[in-house]
Amino acid sequence: MKPSASLHRRLLGGLSLILLLICSLLLLQSWHSARRSADRAHDRLLTSAAQVMSDHVSWRDNRLWFDVPASALNMLAPQGDERVFYTLVDHAGHPISGNADLAALTKALPAPGTFEAFSATLDGLSLRVGALGARLTGWHHREPYTLLVAHTLEARRAMALQLFRDSSLRLIGIVMLAVAGLLITLRLALSPLEHLRVRLRARAAHDLSSIDVRVPRELEELLAALNALLTRQRQVRIHEQRFIGDASHQLRTPLAGIAASAELALRSHDAARWQQALQEIQDGTHRATRLAEQLLSLTRLDSPEAPLTRHPVALETLAREQVLRLLSAADRCGIDLGLIDPCPAMSVNADAWQIEEALSNLIDNALRHARSQITVGIDAATRTLYVEDDGPGISAEAQTDALRPFHRCEEQGTGSGLGLAIADGVARAHGGHIVMRHTSEGHFMIGLHLPEEHS
Repeated sequence: MKPSASLHRRLLGGLSLILLLICSLLLLQSWHSARRSADRAHDRLLTSAAQVMSDHVSWRDNRLWFDVPASALNMLAPQGDERVFYTLVDHAGHPISGNADLAALTKALPAPGTFEAFSATLDGLSLRVGALGARLTGWHHREPYTLLVAHTLEARRAMALQLFRDSSLRLIGIVMLAVAGLLITLRLALSPLEHLRVRLRARAAHDLSSIDVRVPRELEELLAALNALLTRQRQVRIHEQRFIGDASHQLRTPLAGIAASAELALRSHDAARWQQALQEIQDGTHRATRLAEQLLSLTRLDSPEAPLTRHPVALETLAREQVLRLLSAADRCGIDLGLIDPCPAMSVNADAWQIEEALSNLIDNALRHARSQITVGIDAATRTLYVEDDGPGISAEAQTDALRPFHRCEEQGTGSGLGLAIADGVARAHGGHIVMRHTSEGHFMIGLHLPEEHS
């Protein structure tokens, strides 16, 4: 499985992307602001230059007369590489004087006392044009006129670029400080995770105690879930260690008996003693084999890698097969083993091997304690598969303990104490439970209640 990106890299990448987007927007806004500032400054120069030129307009020889002041031209060409144009237009729109026909660039002449600025193109040159409407101030002539002044955009662009460069340098400095602060903040914010990782890595493999460490509020639920998992693992380990200890003790008994019988037989020359030892060895082998089978069944039931696989199971057929399989064992014990007649037909959605294993253990348990009779039956009304025998049964106080692995009551003889635990595990796996009760005939019944499966 390909490892995913680290949390540090994800946060840094996401925040950096946001910071880059904000930075781009700020640079764009800075460029537009620089252009507006340059335009406002040079438009004011246009206004001032037009007003200075307007002071040099007069009336001579029955017509408008214009002397161009050099100061006004220099005002519009501060760097010396700009080109300046001007035109004096009378009230009828006829050019009076100038070095370019700027009147053709304007649609309407401004009213006296007003100033307008607009962009235009003249012979392929981009210009900024200012139009000042004015009137002569003499006593005898108050002729209205328009003064058009224009210059190329080199100074504007240079000023806008300089303003943008200055603001960009400040923005870059701010971004560098923000990135440094972001890296420091991320390291400090993720330090509890690093501390938790170090604590976990330093732990011994057998240490399942709860982790006691201070974490931010956002990590409290994660730490609580981790501690809950460790608690469950600790309980599972305790259960496994107890199970292993009990299993080794249980297996040691029949194996020790087999070894003792074999040793006595080897020391004896009596054929009858050999026969007796062989019988004891056979009985011990049967007990050890049965115990191993039960241990494997119990382990398989508890394994999460062996999920429950449900299929329709005919309980009548399954019960009949188990009775036939164990009939010879019952005959050897002198016990009448049979199936209730009539046996109702009932089908359940269940794991067939688990139901078969549970019923086999219930019958085996009954064979150890019955006096003379065992009956296997089905109660369709309560959906219970049961085994009934005429043995002493289990008292109400001991029934709960009887379901624990390796628990044996005094009256339970030499059993391993696993049969009822396996049956209880099967019942719980199918959403049911074990039923125990004394019947009205004085018999004792242990049943497997299997409720209907709800989708």
